[in-house]
Amino acid sequence: MATPAFAVLLYLGGFPPVQVVVIGLLTAFAGYTAVYALNDIIDFRTDMAKGVERILTAENYLDSLMVRHPLAQGLLTFRQGILWVAGWSLVALVGAFILNPMCVVIFFMGASLETVYCLLWDVSPWRSVISGFVKNSGPVAALFAVDPHPSPVFSIILFLGLFFWEIGGQNIPADWSDIELDRQFSAKTIPVRLGSGKSAFLALVALIIAVVLIVWLFALSFPALKWAASVGVVAAGTYLLLIPAAKLLLNREREQAMTLFNQASYFPVTLLGMVLGLMGLLHFGSF
Repeated sequence: MATPAFAVLLYLGGFPPVQVVVIGLLTAFAGYTAVYALNDIIDFRTDMAKGVERILTAENYLDSLMVRHPLAQGLLTFRQGILWVAGWSLVALVGAFILNPMCVVIFFMGASLETVYCLLWDVSPWRSVISGFVKNSGPVAALFAVDPHPSPVFSIILFLGLFFWEIGGQNIPADWSDIELDRQFSAKTIPVRLGSGKSAFLALVALIIAVVLIVWLFALSFPALKWAASVGVVAAGTYLLLIPAAKLLLNREREQAMTLFNQASYFPVTLLGMVLGLMGLLHFGSF
């Protein structure tokens, strides 16, 4: 939810109209809810085969703070899951159409890619690339919601920055947390196919690239405060991404992979807070 807001505020350097904010937040929530629920529907048989007690993870894993795989746990029927996805998809489509019909296209692309991502679980580790596209559907749609023709340069840097953050800070450590089960079921995830050493190195490299790109993005958006912005992004990226990724490379333990996932999950909301802070500095500095 933080990525679309962060993208829009960074792009505009200010807030869009109130109606865009309200509709945009509702649409983003509905879209993400529908797409991630779709993941559980497509993976229903796989999750059931793994066994309920085996898909539950450690208490310190952020992905397990709320209910994980509710269909497989029997908390929802498959029909209720379908209705849940359909309902939130309808809300997302209506909101997306109001904001910009292009957002509807992006939503359908995101949902389609999520389906492909799930189906490639036991086929190819390249599915991780698809996850980067899915995660970027929200922020890219947000740009089109406030500008029919967003800057290609800004859009590309934003996309790549969040793409590498997703690969290194979300996808690889999330798959790492399930590595034993994935091996038993012959899954083709990056940790299973490449092994712990190469996977950890790939995650660290991806996150270094992500931090560099986000620093560049902030420098472009806040030229008057580019040094303060750059130092802030580097500090946040080092603490939330690079240090836990380096520790994962050194010890290669499942718990460290979950720590990386947890801390990386706070990176977008941290960037959102930084954008708001920089906007405040510019505003008060103009008086």
